[in-house]
Amino acid sequence: MYRYMSLARKTDERTWLLNRAGKIPFVISCQGHEAAQVGAGFALDTEKDWLCPYYRDMGLVMVMGQTAQDYLLSSFAKAEDPNSGGRQMPGHFGDHRYRILTGSSPVTTQMVHATGIAYAGKLDKKDFVVLTTCGEGSANQGDLHEAMNFAGVHKLPVIFMVQNNQYAISVPLEKQVAGGSIAARGAGYGMPGISVDGNDPLEVYRAVKEAVERGRRGEGPTLVETVSYRLVPHSSDDDDRTYRSREEVDEAKKKDSLFQYRGYLLDHGLLTEESDEQIQAEIKKEVDAATDYAEKAAYPDPSEIDKYVFAE
Repeated sequence: MYRYMSLARKTDERTWLLNRAGKIPFVISCQGHEAAQVGAGFALDTEKDWLCPYYRDMGLVMVMGQTAQDYLLSSFAKAEDPNSGGRQMPGHFGDHRYRILTGSSPVTTQMVHATGIAYAGKLDKKDFVVLTTCGEGSANQGDLHEAMNFAGVHKLPVIFMVQNNQYAISVPLEKQVAGGSIAARGAGYGMPGISVDGNDPLEVYRAVKEAVERGRRGEGPTLVETVSYRLVPHSSDDDDRTYRSREEVDEAKKKDSLFQYRGYLLDHGLLTEESDEQIQAEIKKEVDAATDYAEKAAYPDPSEIDKYVFAE
């Protein structure tokens, strides 16, 4: 878990550097979400379960099988980008190799798709569950409510995970979510609603694992709310200084899941300073190699602009 969290963070940090250097056009960050994403990913069976992610889910797609090189190929919009062949902006994940459903720009549409996959699996008597995620801001879209209602009625093996990072771009939680709790909505759709510390990968793992097992037993869907904080601006085009103070962000950084989990592993003798240095060195080497490869890779051939769009 710690290695995946660190890899996601280092890959994310590299894309910010590339963006500021004018080499890639856009970054949509996972910083602050790594614990929730990796903890949830470890609760899945990566050989058979499905993922319908949202745009921040780098940690989740890495646990499912994608690499730093895959992500950077997407960031550079190169032909080898496994998500879209260089045709989509970063964060639009989709990879048939790992049962990652292709996402689209309208937020929360993936929740309805996830419910459809779960329904098809139930009809075909397939043994898989579907995990789908979104942010707490987009959880106010009608798609999530329709998806949860259908999943609740039909007792589908789908987990709805809402990554509550306190801000819908610039809008704080208290101005977008009546009652302040996403988890409380579960009861209205006939499913458990659970809120967990999104900075603790083990807590997220426990909650999602229980939801997975519940789905496999035919007991229906679960709503999981992970509460954390978005440590950087909404995207590389956002200036978060206009709507939140530096003091607030600095305070949140003290609870950074990477630091907290590193401390936990050190305290329990599961990590040493030396082994951590080795992990970080390996990750730096991996991200450096991925950056070099992606930067030199070929762009899509303009003559294939219609590919994946029309009936070809």
